[in-house]
Amino acid sequence: MKRILAWILALTLALGLAVTGFAEAPKGRLVILHTNDVHGRAVADPAGKVLGYAAIAQYKKDLEAAGDSVLLLDAGDASQGTPLVNLSMGKTAIEFMNAAGYDAITPGNHEFDWGLDNARQLAGLADFPMLSANIINHLEGDLTFVAHKIFDMPNGMKVGVFGLTTPETMTKAHPDKVRGIDFLQGEALYEAARKQVEELKAAGADIVVLLSHLGMDEESAPNRSQDVLENATGIDLVIDGHSHTLLEKGKKVGDTLVVSTGYNGQNLGVVVYDGEKFTASLFAGLGKSAVVEVEGVPYSALLSAKLDPEVAELVNSTNRAVKEELSKVFAKTEVFLNGERNPGNRTEETNLGDFAADAILWAARQALGDQVAAAITNGGGIRASIQVGDITMNDMKTVFPFGNEVSVLEVKGSELLEALEAATSATPKALGAFPQVSGIVFSIDTTVPYENGEQYPDSTYYAPAKPGSRVKIESVGGQPFDPEALYIIATNDFTAAGGDTYYAFRYPNATSGYKTGVALEDALVNYVTTVLGGVVGQDYANPQGRITVIK
Repeated sequence: MKRILAWILALTLALGLAVTGFAEAPKGRLVILHTNDVHGRAVADPAGKVLGYAAIAQYKKDLEAAGDSVLLLDAGDASQGTPLVNLSMGKTAIEFMNAAGYDAITPGNHEFDWGLDNARQLAGLADFPMLSANIINHLEGDLTFVAHKIFDMPNGMKVGVFGLTTPETMTKAHPDKVRGIDFLQGEALYEAARKQVEELKAAGADIVVLLSHLGMDEESAPNRSQDVLENATGIDLVIDGHSHTLLEKGKKVGDTLVVSTGYNGQNLGVVVYDGEKFTASLFAGLGKSAVVEVEGVPYSALLSAKLDPEVAELVNSTNRAVKEELSKVFAKTEVFLNGERNPGNRTEETNLGDFAADAILWAARQALGDQVAAAITNGGGIRASIQVGDITMNDMKTVFPFGNEVSVLEVKGSELLEALEAATSATPKALGAFPQVSGIVFSIDTTVPYENGEQYPDSTYYAPAKPGSRVKIESVGGQPFDPEALYIIATNDFTAAGGDTYYAFRYPNATSGYKTGVALEDALVNYVTTVLGGVVGQDYANPQGRITVIK
């Protein structure tokens, strides 16, 4: 017995798992477990401190066995992020969540990465409701998904849960893939929240929970979770996602508790309601010591070391099959390729950004010739770093998971300037639109404030009031920049269609856009093997001086 307990303790310490503020299961209370922005991290990963769905499933069962009434909720962006879930266009993520016993999810912007029809299919595959009260069918005016659900808990409580999805989905998902639906924003978003509270209270809900993929980032105002709370009363608890915010014990906004677990499945949120107040904590990933011990072993260690065997087998067998399919080595890199977010591809030029933009430009020139002057790709489309050593297709699909296609369009110099000005509107703060470029040399003067012009249609972003006030383009295609010149620019089909802040590309793409048929990851594979001889070498050891950020 002692040997078994010692093994469990060692495993737990290796995983870095802990329970904060939870010595033992609170019997008879309502326990709400929650995740957000898991992004396909379904497998337990000690190195990455990923908890995994098998541990989440077992933890829920343990609490229920102890007499608790338990809800397991997710605040979106579960179905995209790694090849494990991307290859099935999110379907395997739903299968894992079904097996783990999830009770509800609100769709995040990444649930739409494979289009609206696929998002509806995911909702149909789920054994739990996909909740969103602010996604409206454009023509009919009715809701695309179920707005709310009331859960009758074993302890007699009625828990009303409704969902809200970030209006940024209009541009953070491929604009063509969310055609036919509208995302209520601003006052219309607040009114949707007020209506849900009213309906849930009228139906007898004891508490109202907002399952929110709105986030807390300043750039998301006025459509953040806190903006909703400032304009709608009666919400008792907000489970938030989208901004990847980590709140170890939650935070109060007025009388409402707001909780969020970070990202990539590193934590499971735990909220306990005793009939009077909410208490929030996190399970896993914090590396804190447990308080209570059983025969010398922390109680949290005994709990966290367990994995639901059926869920573990489902996740691990699927993962093995995907890895086998994508494990072929096609190249190697002698240098670390930086795929970080901030500081990184959303704030500054990186060597991986240079590499990706070079590959896009090369692929476009293969299709259309040297008339293609330059390439731009959004930093938010780069999702991970590439370590020194072998490169596999699994690496490519992890770093570039969206299935984007290399596109080409003709833009006027002034339109290119507007696009770069808008894409760097938040710099030096992180923004997914931040441009990684090839064939363009420009600077951003962050000491000059960005001034909003008119709001772009079907977007939460604003055009620059004064294009060129912060961004100065030195050259395009090796020639001095001319705002009146026409440039053929390569990019990915997401930005070409006006995704993120790139609305300036939308009309040129509609009139002159051309899809090459080359997937972004294939462009990179072909560039490495054909141009670089299978080796990413010292030429990409550092950023190459294409972008200057003046602070």
